[in-house]
Amino acid sequence: MTSPKPGPPSTPPNPSARVAALFDRVAQTYESVGVPWFAPIAEGLVAAVAPQPGERVVDLGCGRGAALVPLATAVGPGGRVVGADLSPRMVELAAQRVEELGLTNVELSVMDASAPSLPAGEADVVVASLVVFFLPRPAEALAAWTALLRPGGRLGISTFAGRDDAWRRLDDLFTPYLPPMMLDARTSGESGPFASDAGVEGLLAGAGLTGVTTTHADVVVRFADVDAWVTWSQSHGQRAMWDQVPADAGAGLREQAAAILDGVRTRDGDAALTQQVRYTLGRAPAAG
Repeated sequence: MTSPKPGPPSTPPNPSARVAALFDRVAQTYESVGVPWFAPIAEGLVAAVAPQPGERVVDLGCGRGAALVPLATAVGPGGRVVGADLSPRMVELAAQRVEELGLTNVELSVMDASAPSLPAGEADVVVASLVVFFLPRPAEALAAWTALLRPGGRLGISTFAGRDDAWRRLDDLFTPYLPPMMLDARTSGESGPFASDAGVEGLLAGAGLTGVTTTHADVVVRFADVDAWVTWSQSHGQRAMWDQVPADAGAGLREQAAAILDGVRTRDGDAALTQQVRYTLGRAPAAG
């Protein structure tokens, strides 16, 4: 495995720098607080694109390796996986995980998924799990990702398709405290082209992909109590929403959240929330 490559320097107020800074902050707790979330979603995406031994794969927005590790396992020592993320800390932790697992077919880079600086026309598979709806120009990003594929290569993305009412009410607790910019970002994953299967499929088709299809899966997350939910919701990108809540409002928000979670407890005592995930796949046109 090669060492992570440094990305180009940037500083706030650059939007990319703000995103990188946020995920640097949460990297240590990301997918490591005992609540499986990014891993099952990424594993579903890997299963959907069905990587084969010996293939060359690109994982954009790889985080700490939720998709990267199963991809590297699937393509085997004869294949190659390139993982890229905007957050240097995420890449550092992904590299540590790859090293611990003894994976020798992985290369990691700090890179903006919006415009990946990778060779065109060489990848058999490109994936991006829960990434595209955060990007300022998703159609342009998808065109750039498609350009990485060899003729007939496969691209797969995961996005959010819908969530249960309890989950929506929990997220709505933050609305009074969010500035306009964050309110816009919050709806980016469920409005516009991301509001429907057809909208997301249209993005992939517009990028030049063919045979575009969509499948769905329900991902259930469970919390023993409100403290577990708070810890989990502060361990990833939602931390930015918590940062907007005034100190004197935090206790009230937690109390309201506890009441919502109490309303969805299962027989085993845990509160269960359900998110539907959309997997959208397409192929680069065949040569000739």
